[in-house]
Amino acid sequence: MKIPENRNVKSSTLCYIEKDGCYLMMHRVIKENDVNHDKWIGVGGHFEEGETADECLVREIREETGIGIASYRYRGLITFVPHEGSIELMHLYTGDLEGADLSLSIVKEAGADAEDRVNGNEIVMDEGVLEWIPKEKIWDLELWEGDKIFFRLIEEDRDFENMLLAYDENDQLCAAELEGEELELFDVLNDDGTRSGVVAERGVVHKRGVLHGTVHIWVLRENEDGRYDVLVQKRSQQKDSNPGCYDISAAGHIKSGGTVIDAAIRETEEEIGIRAEEKEFEFVGIHHGFYQDMFHGREFRDNEMMHVFILNREVKDEEIVLQESEVESVLWMDIAELFEILRREKLKHCIYEEEVEMVAEHLNISIN
Repeated sequence: MKIPENRNVKSSTLCYIEKDGCYLMMHRVIKENDVNHDKWIGVGGHFEEGETADECLVREIREETGIGIASYRYRGLITFVPHEGSIELMHLYTGDLEGADLSLSIVKEAGADAEDRVNGNEIVMDEGVLEWIPKEKIWDLELWEGDKIFFRLIEEDRDFENMLLAYDENDQLCAAELEGEELELFDVLNDDGTRSGVVAERGVVHKRGVLHGTVHIWVLRENEDGRYDVLVQKRSQQKDSNPGCYDISAAGHIKSGGTVIDAAIRETEEEIGIRAEEKEFEFVGIHHGFYQDMFHGREFRDNEMMHVFILNREVKDEEIVLQESEVESVLWMDIAELFEILRREKLKHCIYEEEVEMVAEHLNISIN
């Protein structure tokens, strides 16, 4: 994404302070004109003249919590590009406070009205309400969608040099880049398949099991027995889910703001090299699938509204060109034999049996 020119640039720090499995979060509910109003964020603030990022961090934490920071770790630089207004260069940290009890420290700093500021685990400050939130409950808070990306990276213990997050006029995430590489953004769906208005990043979607849209393309051809062979792919070992497993012909996500048919055309060409037109995709139906597993040491939750298509034209072997980062190999298999193999669990795969039945019923053939 090209960063807009002639926009003011501000620098700031943000720190997620950890203690006993919790993060210190501030609920920004005090100031109505706060750009973060109603959101939960960490502690930090803007640079004063002549300050370094570390100096700003230490000062802001003491001002917002009344206590010093014992240690901190620099996680990365984030460029925020709002729809209008100043661009912000935010230096992200994680850290630990000094050993003193946080609420007692703030009571001491707050002075005469201190008793009015402390309510159980909540501490009311000028900018918002501070509260220790268990890490597993962070995702249930009202967060910026971009913030969820760096929460994910922090949990994966990944530092980064730079990230870019851009928001549209509705404060929805509209672009995200990490180390110069574009991150995939998906529309979060309601249970009925309509768009919720929320846009989320791919890694966050699969970490949380958020419902989103995909396309599944079945490439078929008639065999000598008058039945159908299906093109089955073996997924690359580099895939973030089900590496090395057998899968349907081609599949992929529907990008935020994109159409189902555009995704079908794109994924068919990208994964197996087959160029097809819209009229050649025959819609079978929608299948809602969910599973969760561990891949590459990380938990993966897949919650998809899958739009299933048959590629309704003859495909020649010489047309098939594999994208090595996505597909290791392909083979043709009788659809009834495939279904029997799946039922007997003779193949390491990620194919839904229900989807095979959908396709067979659409073709009016028996696979039992």
